[in-house]
Amino acid sequence: MTEALQGYMFYEIAALLVLAAGLGFVGLLLRQPLIVSFIAVGILAGPSALDIARSDEQIELLAELGIAVLLFLVGLKLDFKLVRTLGPVALTTGLGQVLFTTVFGFLIALGLGLAPLTAFYVAVALTFSSTIIIVKLLSDKREVDSLHGRIALGFLIVQDVVVVLAMIVLSALGVGAGTDDAALGAILQVLFYGAVTLAAVALFVRFVADPLVERLARAPELLVSFAIGWAALLAAVGHYLGFGKELGGLLAGISLASTAFREAIAARLTSLRDFLLLFFFIALGASLDLSVLGASIVPALVLSVFVLVGNPLIVLAIMGAMGYRKRTAFLAGLTVAQISEFSLIFMAMGVSVGHVSEEALGLVTLVGLVTIAASTYMITFSHQLYDRLEPLLGVFERRRVSNAPDDMSLSGAAPDVVLFGLGRYGLGIALELRAAGQKVLGVDFNPEALRQARKLGFDTVFGDANDPEFVLHLPLSTTRWVVSAVPEHDTGLTHTDPRRGLIGAVRDAGYQAGIAVTAQREAAAPALKDAGADIVLTPYSDAASAAARMILTGRQDRGSPVQDPLGQKEFAT
Repeated sequence: MTEALQGYMFYEIAALLVLAAGLGFVGLLLRQPLIVSFIAVGILAGPSALDIARSDEQIELLAELGIAVLLFLVGLKLDFKLVRTLGPVALTTGLGQVLFTTVFGFLIALGLGLAPLTAFYVAVALTFSSTIIIVKLLSDKREVDSLHGRIALGFLIVQDVVVVLAMIVLSALGVGAGTDDAALGAILQVLFYGAVTLAAVALFVRFVADPLVERLARAPELLVSFAIGWAALLAAVGHYLGFGKELGGLLAGISLASTAFREAIAARLTSLRDFLLLFFFIALGASLDLSVLGASIVPALVLSVFVLVGNPLIVLAIMGAMGYRKRTAFLAGLTVAQISEFSLIFMAMGVSVGHVSEEALGLVTLVGLVTIAASTYMITFSHQLYDRLEPLLGVFERRRVSNAPDDMSLSGAAPDVVLFGLGRYGLGIALELRAAGQKVLGVDFNPEALRQARKLGFDTVFGDANDPEFVLHLPLSTTRWVVSAVPEHDTGLTHTDPRRGLIGAVRDAGYQAGIAVTAQREAAAPALKDAGADIVLTPYSDAASAAARMILTGRQDRGSPVQDPLGQKEFAT
């Protein structure tokens, strides 16, 4: 009997995995995140459809382990340095969006007939955006390091901190259910156990984490096993002491975040996280009663419109008030136009402590499906969407843009060259140009890159090369070359290529002198030349050619001079 049951469970898991792969492929063709496909798998495999997923306990066990690993990775990569780097914009936008969505989401939920406690849960769930989905979409578009990408990551980290605090409060309230005296005693007990656990984790970080992980790293497989075991152990401790598996897994990640091997651990566990979360979303989809969800369609659509429109608008308003241009604010605002997997986990915790019903979880799940699916296309085609809506967005931009986001450090002398991108390649170009007697003005959106350039004595401007309105504020009238050394951000859509956008922006500003842009692939050079570039820099090919010349001639060759388009000077590129 046991062997037959085990065989049946194996068949069931095999069927779920095949179904997940098939629907995942369909989702890939539709450019949808796997979350949507996996929830669809649960709905199809659940009792409302094919009725395949019957091993509830086993699936739930894998789902809980997946949540522990997810929160372990969140703790492992919780980058407070990014929040400090971006400073006011991350905190103000993140907290402002959370407050706006909670207040107005609560009022909308009440208007839809939800009970006050359920309305509050739903409103809080609507505030969380999916870091995983946003980072994936921005990475695919190569915009993680753009100005709007960095700002989005900053306020997403603020959201992660808020969701952690919300889970702490929820755990304490869940443990404290009952009489007032019992509730107070239980909450105090959870706080005491939490303080003791934090102290133990702090001691682990101070004295044990670095030497232990360094020794384990000699066997990478053992390091992965330790990371999974550590996440599961602290998740189990958190559940036993009353503050939840979720917070236990998060503390496990934070305890290893200071080690030198955190990136290696995160890289090795990402695939496991995605695999285990498959079962969380399958369990979630299988628990949805389609006959009950019919009554939630209208409320779900209303709340979805609120998330898709309201969240980006509040980000636009806050960033506009802080002096950011409408393009940067719009692109950053689109990243919060969906709810996240944490929203579903938060509602599931509310169900487990008896605060909300399964119907409320189903409602938020529907909102998640709609907003995740819609926002994926909004972010993917964000530049085209901005082009269409740009005339309507002027109300969100201050007439006189503040210097805060575009901090300028100028020595007074007019620049010969405006150089976008102060990374290793760009800074190397700047040093060579200065050695040839050229005055260089560097432009970048990375504060650390600007500080490094200023230490070397360069004039700098904080700004985004992809913002055509920003280009209008640059001193182009005396500039003889505009050079882009920004890493290639190729979206696969030629008309949205940022390099072509930069060329068009400086030409539209009346600039007639030389333009040099960087291309990682030589095949892109003809199109960039046609767009108006005078020189296309191909770092790998150029470096290879220079290296070959040095080997053949036996001397250091600094490169061939290029004639200035205005005929005033020659300088090496």
